[in-house]
Order: sequence, then C-alpha cells, then structure tokens
Amino acid sequence: MDSNFKEQAIEYVKQAVLEDNAENYVKAFPLYMNALEYFRTTSSTRRTPRSRRPSPRSSPSISAALRTSAPCSTAAAPDPPPTGTRPCPSVKWNDVAGLESAKQALQEAVILPVKFPQFFTGKRRPWRAFLLSGPPGTGKSYLAKAVATEAGSTIFSISSSDLVSKWMGESEKLVSNLFEMARENAPSIIFIDEIDSLCGQRGEGNEIEASRRIKTELPCADAGCRKQRSESPHSCRHKCTLCSGLDTFITQAILQRFDKWIYIPLPDLKGRQHMFKVHLGDTSHNLSESDFVNLARRTEGFPS
Repeated sequence: MDSNFKEQAIEYVKQAVLEDNAENYVKAFPLYMNALEYFRTTSSTRRTPRSRRPSPRSSPSISAALRTSAPCSTAAAPDPPPTGTRPCPSVKWNDVAGLESAKQALQEAVILPVKFPQFFTGKRRPWRAFLLSGPPGTGKSYLAKAVATEAGSTIFSISSSDLVSKWMGESEKLVSNLFEMARENAPSIIFIDEIDSLCGQRGEGNEIEASRRIKTELPCADAGCRKQRSESPHSCRHKCTLCSGLDTFITQAILQRFDKWIYIPLPDLKGRQHMFKVHLGDTSHNLSESDFVNLARRTEGFPS
C-alpha cells in the first residue's frame, strides 16, 4: 500500500506545480502540504500498523503548517484575519448600474480624501466608517469593490461569519488583526458583509458568546484607529470601513461608530437598463433601446 501513498503524493505535487505556475499560490500551498504529508506517511508505514496510520487530510501537522505559513488571502487560520484581500479590484464605477446618489456620496467621502489629501487637514477630517444599508442583492459588495478600485486601495472583503470562532478569544483577535492589517496596508478599505447578523441588538435569545465579544471588540478596534489618527493623522489617513446590513437590527453602540449611513435601494428603471447592457458586454445582439426599456420594466423589483 506504500505505493498508493507515493502515487497520491506525486499527484498532489503535479497539481501544486500547475497551480504554482498559474500564480494561484493560495491553492498551491495546501496541495504542497498534502503531498509532503503523504510522503511522510509513506516513510512511516513500514514501522506503523495499518490501523494506526495517520490520515493525511486530518494530520495535525498540516493544520499547524497552514496556521503558520499559509498565504493570508483566505480564511483558514486564526492568526491572520480571514479576509479576501485584493490589492486593487478591477471593478469600475461604470460597472455599477444605477445607484448614482450612493456613488456620489462615496465619491465625496472616500475618493476625494485619497486623491486630494491636502484639503483634509486640521479639523477637516474625512469620514471613516460607512453603513451601506438596504435589501439583499442590491450590489453593496460590488459597490465597495468599485470604491476600492477608484481609490486605488487594498480591500479586505469578508463576511461577518468569518470573524466568528468557537475558540475563546479568537474572534476578538481576528477583529484586532483585521484592523491592524488594514493600517499596515494603507490605503485600504475594510468591507464587512452582513454585519447585522453579527452585531444585532444585545440580549436577543439567539445571541452567541462570540457575537457578544465581537460587539465589544469592534468599537475598541475602531477607537484605536481614531486615536492613532488624531495623534498622527498620516498613519492611517486612508483607511475606511464599509459595512453592509440592515440598520434596524444593529446594536446602537455599533451604529454610533458609523459616520454616514448610505441607503442602497433596488435598481431603478435606468439602472436595470444599464445592467442589461453591462452583462451583454461585447456579445453581438439585435436589441434596440426600446427592447432594453421593455426588459427593465418587466424586471421591476428584481435585485441586481
């Protein structure tokens, strides 16, 4: 059976090399680790009974290595925050259909301070935290990526569930590391999706212990950055936080941390027209402008 482990290890190496050559390092790393574990298992099976052979997928050495060495653009390890980190997304303003008022507000609040920092000195400080509120499926996360592109910022895009850990103290550590990494990679934008599911009103029957601890840590992490900014304005001058969720379900302590609330509605008629054109892209078609108007009218109330 040793040959089976060896063949499996070689197969993992081949897959890892393909991902490595394609610069998919996040995918290549666990493949390399699995291959090493299979090779280690092959060398130990001569002295270990079959019933006690370690399972390559569940071996603790793999998880330990991933915690200490894995690239931090995925959410596998407790120490680096579980973020989808993108140096600069490729989503542009024109890719976002409609939402003109929201784009205008974010343009003034986020992008202008980045491009013209000389106008925001002394007591003229830009807003830092924004709540994108509205129904699901209206393009809040897509809009956050467009903001990061226009501002030339690194985006840390995560879901609220990525911050929850069953281990005591790990949730607070993830939140703290997230804000610390954002400060180190400035200009940066933190986008926390569905924050209302994490920071609901205190005392609710379905509230878990990790959620209560995160509600305490989030304001502290934000206050730490605000204090650092007041002492050294240039240290975290370009970091801002965008969160999506329904404001009616968020605890008041978290709501007070947002400098501005921006409502993201369902796409209007003109927005739905633009959406159809964007999705068609360069595909050849014979649709006229009246056809786009008709499609937009028939999809009223649809999310984006």
